[in-house]
Amino acid sequence: MAVRTVMDDVLGQAVDAGQVPGVVALAADEHGETYAGAFGSREAGGDVAMSLDTVFAIASMTKAITSVAAMQQVERGTLELDAPISAVLPQLSNPLILTGFDGAGVPRLRPATRQITLRHLLTHTSGFTYENWNADLARYTAYAGLPQMIACRDEALAKPLVFEPGERWEYSIGIDWAGKAVEAVSGQRLEEYFAENIFGPLGMTDTNFILRPDQRERRVSMHRRTGDTSFEVFAFEIPQQPALYMGGGGLYSVGRDYLTFLRMLMHGGSLNGAQVLKPETVAEINRNQIGELRVRPMISANPRASNDAEFFPGLPKTWGLAYLRNEEPTPTGRSAGSLAWAGISNTYYWLDPTTRVAGVLLTQIQPFADPLVLELFGRFERAVYGLEA
Repeated sequence: MAVRTVMDDVLGQAVDAGQVPGVVALAADEHGETYAGAFGSREAGGDVAMSLDTVFAIASMTKAITSVAAMQQVERGTLELDAPISAVLPQLSNPLILTGFDGAGVPRLRPATRQITLRHLLTHTSGFTYENWNADLARYTAYAGLPQMIACRDEALAKPLVFEPGERWEYSIGIDWAGKAVEAVSGQRLEEYFAENIFGPLGMTDTNFILRPDQRERRVSMHRRTGDTSFEVFAFEIPQQPALYMGGGGLYSVGRDYLTFLRMLMHGGSLNGAQVLKPETVAEINRNQIGELRVRPMISANPRASNDAEFFPGLPKTWGLAYLRNEEPTPTGRSAGSLAWAGISNTYYWLDPTTRVAGVLLTQIQPFADPLVLELFGRFERAVYGLEA
């Protein structure tokens, strides 16, 4: 008979209380996987149980993978962190900055005075942003008739900056541009590049942009919260014949695959004989890359997609070359210098290089930064560190 753990209790209680329809969570230390659990159902009110091989749209958890791909190209000398990225992406040679709108609602634009670099793109300091967290960009997108990123079309990238490169941190489509840079210098589309250079070597067989039939059968439904314990199911699928592979948010995956990716980073770029990055590259990825700048609260401009979001309010947070970095220990057990990020449908992960602990928690609920899922994530994390009774 299996011994029930505190992690089991935390996850099971959340499902039993109706806070989430279902959840998958995993954790690992330097020796390997330490916990894996699946609770609830793949669809609210449904009878198909959540399982460890359930497939999730991981959205912006894609960003760390694209960042690793970009750093592979830095290692190979085809990309440079601080050179103008226009050398490989001429579309970014003359970026414009949105400064506001005139009385008739026409956008005001001016040329940027600084060049965008790969470091800017990877650290969300390029001047790009997202409509969901910037009302001016949402207004511009509607005025210009441009699609949002979820459309997976190149036109979705044709957005202005909202500040000078390097001026501040603002969550952005910069990683999608970084994905385009990887494609430009490798001569491969991201689907092929990831499979050959990251997923294949690591054995991440259930992570891709294009769903196989067996993965479609294992997909979790997308939910929108309508109350503390009530949900509606809505149709959702990343375009399966995309003109643009979204390096910032287009992947499907399973929990164990993503934990494998985190374990590779925990081990300095190698896992089970496969070297994805050099140890010194991983160390650079994990370092604060934005200096005295700080990660700002993400104030929602689209409450249907996202709540206001800030992880560990009051604690200083910076950004590495792939993810958020907390500069002080957190109440959930993370050490200073730990890394983390998330996906818009309330998927979360963290990586603690000091204690060599990593974890993943996956749901499929919108809007983002759901308070009950964040509470569950915090409790799960505390349980992994032995802090949850």
